[in-house]
Amino acid sequence: MNRRTMQTTPTMTPHRAFRGLALAALLGSSIPAHAHGDAAHAPDPAAANDHAVVSHGTRDLVAGPVTIRMLAEAANLGRGDVEVGELNLPVEYGEGAAHAHGSLELFYVVAGTLGHEVNGVAHALAPGMLGIVQPGDTVRHSVIGETPVKAVVIWVPGGEAERLVEQAGFAVKPVE
Repeated sequence: MNRRTMQTTPTMTPHRAFRGLALAALLGSSIPAHAHGDAAHAPDPAAANDHAVVSHGTRDLVAGPVTIRMLAEAANLGRGDVEVGELNLPVEYGEGAAHAHGSLELFYVVAGTLGHEVNGVAHALAPGMLGIVQPGDTVRHSVIGETPVKAVVIWVPGGEAERLVEQAGFAVKPVE
């Protein structure tokens, strides 16, 4: 198995693999005492939340045919150490330019086949597969086949959404 792509095993469904990955990314290495059943340390449900508990998206980032719906970022998460977006690439997208990020970038493919070239090595990510891009790696994305690509992208740490707007020319549009 290539360490930069990971396919789920038959005993682990794609949903379970992603759920575990998402939890690990959001929690990091700290698990609060109440998660282990210690009721004395459980949060006060009456306390005001400084974050959203459900998100249908905060904003859409759009560049040509590419749309990234930001699902979790500092604005609704209350913290900036992770960002989660829904990447949508139509068939006509073709192939994007090679680029790099300063954050760890994870792609979990939900639909279509994502061309995922990392440091010059091409991979085809089908639904249920995860692509991993380390900070500083060069990556290029493409749509393989006749089905649009939908993927969940996670950046750790966050800040990539603003970089896309400020440096890569993505426009911000409200979620409809």
